[in-house]
Amino acid sequence: MSHESAPNIRTFSSFKEFYPYYLDEHRNTTCRRLHLCGSLLVLAVIATAVVTGHYQLLWCIPLIGYGFAWIGHFFFEHNKPATFKHPVYSFIGDWVMAKDMLTGRIPL
Repeated sequence: MSHESAPNIRTFSSFKEFYPYYLDEHRNTTCRRLHLCGSLLVLAVIATAVVTGHYQLLWCIPLIGYGFAWIGHFFFEHNKPATFKHPVYSFIGDWVMAKDMLTGRIPL
């Protein structure tokens, strides 16, 4: 019985170590913009759900957040989203990158 080895997955000991890798996976401006749109729409959906009491809207969050990001990766960045291998760090990275774009640290 043959045994296939697991794919080579890079490991990180901290988010600080991961974030430069994350940014390298988001070099394409359109991909970054799509990430930002998705993140801002997620916040808008949360706010709308809380204000209106229509909490069923929260079910849209994964589709909106990941949908925009994955379109950016598959059609513009041409790579696989880091969330497949590093889900927690990638989730944090999305929000840190959004903050960095909104504050001008990363160009839009």
